[in-house]
Amino acid sequence: MHARTVKIAGVVVALAAAGPVHGQSGPGYNTYGAPGLIDMPSALMRPDGELAFTSSHFRNQTRNTLTFQFAPRLTGSFRYSPLYDIRGGGPSGTGDVFDFIFDRSFSLQYQLFDETDRRPALAIGLNDFLGTGIYSSEYLVATKTFGDRFRVTGGIGWGRLGSANGFDNPLGVFSDELKDRDDVEFRGGGEVSNVALFSGDAAFFGGVEYRLNDRTWLIAEYSSDDYAPEDGTAFDQKTQYNFGISYQANDYINIAANYLYGSEFGIRATFALNPQNRPSGSGRDPGPPPVRPVPASSPPPGLPASVIQSTEAALAAEGLGLHGIALQGDRVTVEIENTRYSATAQAIGRTARVLTQTMPAGVGTFTVTPINRGIRGTSATIARGTMERYEFELDQTWESYARTRFDEGPDPLAPLPGRYPAFSYSIAPYLAEALFDPDDPLRVDVGVSLLASYEPAPGLIVSGEVRQRLFGNRDESTRESTSVLPRVRSESNIYQREGETTLHRLYGAYYFQPGETVSARITAGYLEPQFAGVSAEVLWSPPASRLSYGVEINYAQQRAFEQDFDLRDYDIVTGHASVYYDMGNGYFAQVDAGRYLAGDWGGTLSVERRFDNGWEIGAFATLTDVPFEDFGEGSFDKGILLTIPVDWITGQPSRDTINRTIRPVQRDGGARLSVPGRLYGIYADQSVEDYTADWGRFWR
Repeated sequence: MHARTVKIAGVVVALAAAGPVHGQSGPGYNTYGAPGLIDMPSALMRPDGELAFTSSHFRNQTRNTLTFQFAPRLTGSFRYSPLYDIRGGGPSGTGDVFDFIFDRSFSLQYQLFDETDRRPALAIGLNDFLGTGIYSSEYLVATKTFGDRFRVTGGIGWGRLGSANGFDNPLGVFSDELKDRDDVEFRGGGEVSNVALFSGDAAFFGGVEYRLNDRTWLIAEYSSDDYAPEDGTAFDQKTQYNFGISYQANDYINIAANYLYGSEFGIRATFALNPQNRPSGSGRDPGPPPVRPVPASSPPPGLPASVIQSTEAALAAEGLGLHGIALQGDRVTVEIENTRYSATAQAIGRTARVLTQTMPAGVGTFTVTPINRGIRGTSATIARGTMERYEFELDQTWESYARTRFDEGPDPLAPLPGRYPAFSYSIAPYLAEALFDPDDPLRVDVGVSLLASYEPAPGLIVSGEVRQRLFGNRDESTRESTSVLPRVRSESNIYQREGETTLHRLYGAYYFQPGETVSARITAGYLEPQFAGVSAEVLWSPPASRLSYGVEINYAQQRAFEQDFDLRDYDIVTGHASVYYDMGNGYFAQVDAGRYLAGDWGGTLSVERRFDNGWEIGAFATLTDVPFEDFGEGSFDKGILLTIPVDWITGQPSRDTINRTIRPVQRDGGARLSVPGRLYGIYADQSVEDYTADWGRFWR
């Protein structure tokens, strides 16, 4: 064993007996965009919920990484790397040399223990277990802080991280299969590695970090990566030592300069934000109307038209539509349509404030029921006295929540006269991107869209969107599909190329509730840019249950490339059975099983984290009966889901969101019809669980 390997091993052993810790932040991200030193990982976690984009470069190596701290101990990364002069064969670098490739890889790191006064933080990680295999590796790493300025990291790696000055795998005592590691085939991406994890030679790595001041860190590390796929082709590696300096420019941006492997200079920049931290604090909402106390009185015999009109006008000033109103005894029931606030609890709170101003003195109880597309949400009933008593109390949030009753509410109300028909429209810019084309990884179109909606009756909606592209380069893609499946998605570039002025969507939908806990939808028309058809859905949400169940069936026919009214010959019946599970603490899971657009059968698993302010970040994977080789590049459909609420950015109340699905590659297998206005999103936004999570905004 080499002397320097012994020294690194000693660092790992010494960490267990480390002294007291004084917590501080550090550079945080390495060149792979994961928690680490320079090129090596560390055992530290980023703040819970942090979302970061890292771009790093040194000779022929560019790595672009999106990393999310999905849970306090779990970090996930998706990496997209333009690489030059790379040998195939994974970490061993024994294959042919590729002049240029776009490499895609996924990484996971889980912290087994956090740092305490007596022990280091300890984490385990997997690199490139779903990708081409170039960065395939596993590791166990420990990190310990000494005082206010000094931090030490040491670890043991396998695969690529066990390739420099390696030694026999200590895990070989448990199984002979772990003693050797087969060469990783240069996969097309998406296939799980066929190599046993933590197998083959192992090697030690480690490093130190020293804080010069609150913004600047000096870093030195010993790397266990011998860069076999790159050494001698992409660059010349001379040593295993790396040195760097990291600078925290502001709350969001960290930059670093590195000297790598005795021959190369490199740079790294990381932009990190936390969805839990609004740039504008709690927002710039206009102040709510005050609560107006009134003396006790007998219930009125009815509501005069003037009271209804003043209530409607006051709610409209708060961005809320009065759908219906009724008085029974001393209780007034209102149905509202929330068009302004991302938190339904805030809409309920504003409604209750308005009712204290407009209702006669004898009305002592308010029941507020939100309604969206004809689907009624959970009702909230609160006493007028609670509004008066707790408006200025220190613990007003908890006290008002504890005194509010949530249930299915009374029977639906008749709409106010003149409420229907309703018409609305808007003109807005749009931005549409196409990612990860091997010829050009980022293509963008910018244009203007006209959206219009007509509601002749409750739950009945006719909606459409016309788009005009102004400029962009999505039409420059000329790559032809090689799919052996029906080309339901792999010719998306032709739709982007042929569509100048397009009918993006035009459909009619009817929403109704056949039972108290059952919602239904029927939608027909030009449902998305590539398909028209008819879709029917039923959602059952049992009371007091974390589970909901849905069934959807669709008939879809492919649209013409020009995205006008013409249709193509391909048509299919698809459908899915779905289970939705609220895991608590903002985590949600969804399983869909059924038939997809190419006629394949299978299932999709989606896991999301939803923040109280409207952010949603998750991932999904779809496996069907299409073999990996028939699916093509990527092997199966997978991606990242991202929803950003506009009010988080602007600070102004809004229900608009920016929704993106980031796929490493779009193929035909596992493709699902994109139907607007599916039921679960409407239900979840108006459920008692949603109110509970957002009740802190009830008094806003």
